[in-house]
Amino acid sequence: MANVILESARGIQPVPIEDELLRNRVIFLAGEVDRGSCAELITKLMYLDAQDPNKEITLYINSMGGSVQDGLAVYDLMKLIGSPIRTVCVGTCASMGAIIFLGGAKREMMEHGMVMVHDPSFSHLDIGGKKSHEIQSQLDDLNRCRESLALIISERTGKSLKEVYKVTAQDSYFNAHDAVEFGLATGIKEDRI
Repeated sequence: MANVILESARGIQPVPIEDELLRNRVIFLAGEVDRGSCAELITKLMYLDAQDPNKEITLYINSMGGSVQDGLAVYDLMKLIGSPIRTVCVGTCASMGAIIFLGGAKREMMEHGMVMVHDPSFSHLDIGGKKSHEIQSQLDDLNRCRESLALIISERTGKSLKEVYKVTAQDSYFNAHDAVEFGLATGIKEDRI
């Protein structure tokens, strides 16, 4: 990890750049949405909210998605804490990365950013040897998950569930302008970081 050099009462010290950004209430989700990345994100969000529940947190996201349950844990926490959260799409916010992006009160896109939404799918389902009621149970779980995610997208974009289901039936990519038009994003980032 890169360091920045800071001068303090203790003299000149190298400080991890991530620590300096955290001090300025800037955090990142880069890579897969999984238990580890979400635990780290939740820890940082809780820490920053405890420091000042009225001051904005900026979350930069570049993620192709991952675990629905881990991502929803982050999304739920984002809705519960007092600090307003601004999410910024840097690169691609796809699948659960897009759902976390939608958790921001302000949702900004970099000019060349992309958001991708779709229905959830079985990641590594092997139905060999399973009985029909076991397969049906897993399908029911998947459909409940689909409905939960569609409700989030509908609530955050203002689109009807019918419109959301039409878009999420396949991988739907939105560039910055299309994301703003659809309601996934609230604006395109034009001011300095």
